[in-house]
Order: sequence, then structure tokens, then C-alpha cells
Amino acid sequence: MKQGFRQSMAWLHGWAGLVVGWILFAVFVTGTASYYREPISRWMRPDQAPHAVFDAAALARAADVGGAYLAAHAAGARNAFIGLPSADRPVLDVFWRMRPGETPGRASLDPETGAPAKLRDTKGGDFFYRFHFELHMAPIWGRWVVGVCAFAMLVALISGIVTHRRIFADLFTFRRDKAAQRSWLDAHNVTGVLALPFHLMITYTGLVTLALMYMPWGLDVAYKGDRQTFFAETGQIIAPRPPAKRPEPLTPLGPLVARALEAMPGETLERLTILNPGDANATVTAVFEEPHGLTHQHPQIAFDGVSGAEIGRVGALQPAARTYTVFVGLHEGHFAGPVLRVLFFLCGLLGTGMVATGLVLWTVSRLPNDKATRAGERPGFGLRLVEILNVGTIAGMPAGIAAYFLANRLLPAGLEGRADWEIRAFFGVWVLTALACAFRARRRAWASGFGLCAALYLAVPIVSAVMLWQPPFSGSPLFVWFDVAMLALAAVFALAARKIDGAVAARRGRHAMA
Repeated sequence: MKQGFRQSMAWLHGWAGLVVGWILFAVFVTGTASYYREPISRWMRPDQAPHAVFDAAALARAADVGGAYLAAHAAGARNAFIGLPSADRPVLDVFWRMRPGETPGRASLDPETGAPAKLRDTKGGDFFYRFHFELHMAPIWGRWVVGVCAFAMLVALISGIVTHRRIFADLFTFRRDKAAQRSWLDAHNVTGVLALPFHLMITYTGLVTLALMYMPWGLDVAYKGDRQTFFAETGQIIAPRPPAKRPEPLTPLGPLVARALEAMPGETLERLTILNPGDANATVTAVFEEPHGLTHQHPQIAFDGVSGAEIGRVGALQPAARTYTVFVGLHEGHFAGPVLRVLFFLCGLLGTGMVATGLVLWTVSRLPNDKATRAGERPGFGLRLVEILNVGTIAGMPAGIAAYFLANRLLPAGLEGRADWEIRAFFGVWVLTALACAFRARRRAWASGFGLCAALYLAVPIVSAVMLWQPPFSGSPLFVWFDVAMLALAAVFALAARKIDGAVAARRGRHAMA
């Protein structure tokens, strides 16, 4: 604190952002993409024909198909889930868990016949959603890493507010023709201040959504580790019943679906959750999509799995639980309509730009000036490492995302483990881009990385049109908008590469005149 409070906050802001900045960039990119998680999944399954509508009778038949499949393939399961078909995903998803430590079972079925659904094997937009808070790591480890980075992000935001005395003036200041450090500082300020409320909201609510994992001690002490009782008492779930350890056949699921839809007209039934199937105390819970609103709560109706009698419904949430679910709803943005979703997406892009410009600014402010460079001074190892990580992340990850989309079209439809190969393409191109840029001069590395991104995103609609045997900008509106988005990204990266090339040429001209 010898330099004063504001200077200390500036130091904290810089280092808190740098240490976790590369992970935060990846989290912001994939989190922003997750606002369009379902459209991305739909684009990545072009052979999935959309269904007009599934009425109550069709959903009841699909539930019976799922129940029959579970009876034949999941005897002795502890619990099971049946994801009912919808217009956007007209397949029946069946998932079950056996004993702890065993690999869960999963199947995607035709809702009419029960035959395996002919779907392109892909994670779709779900990959970005899971990567956003798990980094494609073991779930517990990934969530802890992201939580630590989110806390550092919150520290960086608060210290940044303290540091900038002219925070609102900075919103309208961008001096791109000034020195590089000043231009990057203005860009960082504009992207940070313009969506500052969003940045604070999304960071804090992200921490809140996993608060019980980060700080479980009070709950574990109060409920002696019985979290299901806590969730039931706060109105989030229906209290589970322990198994009777007496076998009984599961009642047909179709009539339960029909009764659940009659009890909640106008609501969309999303899935069935079956606890202790084949036991005398089996419970079948009909879970509906959350209503349009901030509260992230799924209406539920529970039935006895043997007699079919209704045994409970999820009622009103307790105040603390309602506050928590509002935070979750704010973070995930399910309540947002088309216009608000676009606004959230743009704010996510600004957050991505804020992190990227902050990382670049950290290095630019520490580079030797032109006079020192001419005198032979070179960046130290630490600064050079940060530069390599910057270009490898900021240019490499977008290149990996484009490769993920290209792999979806280029890989053979029947390839075993196809979804895993798409993910390998994502990481492989990311790593190769980072390595290629690491062996080039700083400005050339940025120009090459962004140029590669431009070429890859330009290739996405072209390759998609060739592989699907259809002209670009044809088909459903979703496919047209996706092609437009890819071309827009290609244009942005091409413009960035061109600007950097121009700056390199201008700098060489100045050195030649010196």
C-alpha cells in the first residue's frame, strides 16, 4: 500500500486478470456461444428432420416405448431418465445409472418404433455449454478451476472500477490513432464499461450457481449430509422415497404422461425421472420445462411407480431458494426472448473483448519501446511466454471452434466415436495454431492466427453446402443465419489480420527512415 490505495488496486487488477485471463477468455467464448446452444446443436444435426408437433397421445406412446426399453436393457438400475421428444429434437433419449462406479447407460430411440434413432453423433452446442463451466475436465475439477477463475474475475472487476476514476468518460473515449498502449487501454475500457452491469451480474451469478459445491459446510452440518431433504424442504424437488427392496413391475408410463399433461395444461413436458425402477417404492416424476420468467424452477408432479397414484407436486419455493433460482435464471438466460438474447450475446462478446484486450494491454505496456528495440533490447522470457499464450488463446481457440464445425460436416456419418473426433479436431487445431504462432514474430503471429481464423470460418458455409448438396444460404432460416454468422466472423478476423499487416508495414517504414 506504499503507492496508495488506487495504485494498489491497479496492480491487483492487472495481475488478477492476467493469471486467469486465458481461462476466462475460453469461458467467455463458450458461455457466449451457449446462448444459442440449441440452434448450434440443430445445425450440427442436419439430417434430423424437425417434427411439427408432439401431442399428448404421441408423448404418451413415446413414454411407453422408453419404459419398455428400460425394462429390457436397464434391469436393476438405481434411477433412469426419459427425455421426451420435442419439435426441435424429435428423438427419445433414455439414460440410466446402475451401481456407483459403473458407466451409465444411454440410448437415443425413435419415439414411434423404439429402434435406435438415426442421428449424427455429435455433442453439438452442449459441448460449449459443458466446456463453459467444466473446461472438458473431470466435472468436479473443472468446476473448481472455473470457480477460482470467476472469483479472480470478480476481484478484477471491482479493482478495475476503483482504478478508473473516469469510468464513465472512458465509455466514450477511443483513441485508435494514438500509441499502441493508449489504443489498447481505450479498447479495454470501452468493452469493460459498456457492459459493466452484465459483467458483474454474469460473474457473480456464475459463482452463486455452484455455491453449494464451493461452500457446502453449513448445509452438510445442518442436514448431516442429506442434501435431498434440503432440496425437498426448500421446495425444489419432491422428497425421495427410500427403496423398499421388494421387486414390483413399473406401471405403464403412458397414462402417467397423459395425467401430468392434463394437470398442467399449456406446459411443456420435458422428461420423466424414475427413481428405483422395479422396486415397490419406485417413483416416477414428470418434469416440465421452466416457465418463462427469471425463476429457474421446473414444475414437477410425482407418481407412485407401481400404483400410479399421485404422491406430490413441487410447490412454492422458499424465499432463499427462490432467490437462488433467480440467480441461476439470470446466469443461464432461459427467460430471455429473441431480442434480449441478442443483447446478452452482444454483452458476452464485449466481455470476451474485455478479457482479450486486457491480456494484450498487459504485454504492450511492458514491451521495450522503439528506441530500446533498435538498441538491441528484447522482451524477457516471461513477457514472451505471455505473448505466446495470448496469441495461442485469442487466435487459437476461435480457430478450434471453426474446426469443430468443419469436422461436423467432413467426418463420415458412421464413424465410431464421431463426437469425440469432433472434439479432438477442436483441441488439435487450437494447439497447432498456438504452436505455429509461437515460432513467428509477435505481429506476424497475430496476423497469421487471425488470417487462419478468417479462412476457417469462411470455409464453414462452403464446406457445409458441398457436403449437404445444397446451395449456401438455403434451407431453413436457422441454416441461413448460421452461414451469415460464420461469414461475419470471417470478415472480422480478416479485417483484424489486415490491420495488423498494415501496422507491420508502417512500422518497417518508420524503421527504414530512422
